[in-house]
Amino acid sequence: MLRTKATHGQTMVELALIAPLFFMVIFGIIVVGIGVFYQQQLTNAAREAARFATVNTGSAQCPTVSNRAPGIVVADSYWPCDTPAARWPKMTLHARSAVFGLERTDVHISACWSGYWTKDTLDNWAAWDQLPRDPATLTPNPFRHCTIGGVDPRLATGSLSCPAPATTTNDDMASSWSSRSSGNANQVTVYACYVWRPPLAGFLLIPSEVTLRAAITEALEYQQ
Repeated sequence: MLRTKATHGQTMVELALIAPLFFMVIFGIIVVGIGVFYQQQLTNAAREAARFATVNTGSAQCPTVSNRAPGIVVADSYWPCDTPAARWPKMTLHARSAVFGLERTDVHISACWSGYWTKDTLDNWAAWDQLPRDPATLTPNPFRHCTIGGVDPRLATGSLSCPAPATTTNDDMASSWSSRSSGNANQVTVYACYVWRPPLAGFLLIPSEVTLRAAITEALEYQQ
């Protein structure tokens, strides 16, 4: 009889020692799994936004544009429709429609445009939206990467706030122009972010909020 009571007591002690560790592991796996899923959704949102911007270039009917107007002579009319000043409502709506499980209004989108430049005789930056090579001398033109709030989103995404600061002409290194005749090779970089508040925040060292970020770069395509 004494042995049975001792066995029951030992079992209860072992359960009390093991149960907290067991539930810590289970809850930790669940929270990490949710975080990975949300990160994948955010990356997909950035990819969809970048795809939207690459198709709806400056030659489209309602283009998604940068802070710079086309730096070359364009034969078609140019109308800045989906603008940085308005925080690109059409591109943002398209990106948000591609996510699942996240609060869509909390998914924030920003973008900047990169491209080739030429320099003047004093070695100063002269003009954007240029060809990769000078057609006369075949000399390579410098490629300038854009920034968002002065930060290159491709290299230092974690340094950007959520939502990102508004972009200016100092951030954009090219326009959104792309046409069959111009031959320029501009790129767009889209930054997406989401402030996630994990379940069981404050328990098991789980932070109260985690900022998820993603950046995707795509080359612009000619829109007929």
